[in-house]
Amino acid sequence: MQLARVEGNVVATRKHPSLNGWRFVICQPISSDGTPEGTPVVAIDAHGAGMHQRVIVSSDGAAARATVGDEKSPVRMMIAGIVDEKFE
Repeated sequence: MQLARVEGNVVATRKHPSLNGWRFVICQPISSDGTPEGTPVVAIDAHGAGMHQRVIVSSDGAAARATVGDEKSPVRMMIAGIVDEKFE
């Protein structure tokens, strides 16, 4: 799992049938102080995260496939939760 910030939406006119109805967002991994770390990733969002919101992104493909309900789905990244308060 990794801390990230939602930076945009992805629109796909064609996608795997298991991903129909799922919202895709671009997530920029960040450090605990909010600075960008690494390359942005595309993740499915079942929680309705807003633009620039901090989220927890999971790269557990098995969990993402279970979430979409298809063990052969090509999905890997998903938003596991929304961070609503910063702890220091």
